[in-house]
Amino acid sequence: MAVIYEPRRKAREYASLAANLYQGCGHRCIYCYAPACLHSAKEDFYSPVPRPNIIEKLNADASRLSLQNNINPVLLCFTSDPYQPVDEQYQLARQAVKTLHLHNQDVMILTKGGKRAERDFDLLTGTDLFGVSLTNLDDALSLKWEPFAALPAERVSSLLKAHDNGIRTWVSLEPVLYPDVSLEIIRRTHKFVDKFKVGTLNYHPHTKTINWHSFAVKAQQLLDELGCDYYLKEDLRKWL
Repeated sequence: MAVIYEPRRKAREYASLAANLYQGCGHRCIYCYAPACLHSAKEDFYSPVPRPNIIEKLNADASRLSLQNNINPVLLCFTSDPYQPVDEQYQLARQAVKTLHLHNQDVMILTKGGKRAERDFDLLTGTDLFGVSLTNLDDALSLKWEPFAALPAERVSSLLKAHDNGIRTWVSLEPVLYPDVSLEIIRRTHKFVDKFKVGTLNYHPHTKTINWHSFAVKAQQLLDELGCDYYLKEDLRKWL
């Protein structure tokens, strides 16, 4: 069974190829959609383990893609985080990057891991992408929503370091929890972020407290004013 797959529906807006290195995620984000999507009990999902033989399977899939001349970058990861705490033990992210590069596949990282991701910056090239999910700037709110993820300042610092190392950077503004905060994130980071991808909040009742039309208009206006490269996901575009 292939471990590099083609995301569908909403995930397809972020990447055309992806792979998940772990079963589950230890960041325990309370808005996470993955347990329900994977039909996994939350406590099982919050106790992550490596996917069986993941590097061997990744190697086989990457070899096949290379033979097919499929050069789309492979996103790590959608339903887990490549740099969650358990990766300090297994270091699957580093092995995965090396394996994909061996077959001339670029890598598209998406993480809340902060400094844990920096140990692999030596592997990333100017054609890879390093991305961070940012939802808050306040530590207390970050700990409320994403209790075991790196704090916002640490994630922003890792973005800046990647940029300074010549690695292309991107930010996932999804989920949007507090619209004004998401706008401020754009203001504070746009000078060292190559692309923003902006969405909404799904599968959580907090979404009903947000004026999505107002946020969509303000986000697009701000991104245009700052000259940013950006993509508004369909869930947000529909509110314009």
